[in-house]
Amino acid sequence: MKKFKRLSKGRKSLVFLDFEGTQFSHEMIALGAVQATINRHGYIRKTKKPFKLYVKAQNRIGKIVTALTGITEDMLKEQGVSFFTAMQELKNYCGSYFKKSSFITFGSHDMKILSSTVSYSFNYPKDIVQVLQQNHIDFNAFINEFMRDDKGNSLSLVKYCEAFGVEERGVAHDPAVDAENLAWLYDATMHKNDLLVGEYKKVLKNFNHFPAPVDAVIKKLAAGEDVTHDEFEEEIKKYLA
Repeated sequence: MKKFKRLSKGRKSLVFLDFEGTQFSHEMIALGAVQATINRHGYIRKTKKPFKLYVKAQNRIGKIVTALTGITEDMLKEQGVSFFTAMQELKNYCGSYFKKSSFITFGSHDMKILSSTVSYSFNYPKDIVQVLQQNHIDFNAFINEFMRDDKGNSLSLVKYCEAFGVEERGVAHDPAVDAENLAWLYDATMHKNDLLVGEYKKVLKNFNHFPAPVDAVIKKLAAGEDVTHDEFEEEIKKYLA
């Protein structure tokens, strides 16, 4: 898809990311990633084994986050690494592709977690963080332009996966699982262009910000009707009458 290719600057490596954060300070407590190489059509050619780390936070996790993720304070004490180490390990996981990749998340909250964690860190690898921030793509913002629910709202990752027939792998809120599901959702959107075209017609049909003549024509086209130049001109005349 040309639009995504422009967003990714034509890169052949995509790293799908998911961060889990604390309830109140939004510091990173877990990191999941799946690195994929893509072909000239944008289809995933090969993926690396999913990567996951627990990350020690300065502040407490919060009961709601623990309930959602299963991550506890004891787990971070026993298995967690510093934010500095987590960023280095992510870079190592990506290998030679690190500076040649686009980093894909579902939604903007993951980058907020990254920024918040930086604000609580006295020592962190600035160069690594900058690469993530400067080459980030919010896949939710991308797909939301073309596909929404009947009320015009964005779907969840789970709902998008259902719509595209992507079988979920594992339990939600495990960052490695969510990163892998995001990777296969991306791949499905690249393969199932006809489905996306159909959904985009629905979005256009329900869009309320076109000028009236354009809106009338779009609604007819989205409903499968043909519209001639003369009919379009007639809609303009009606609007200006």
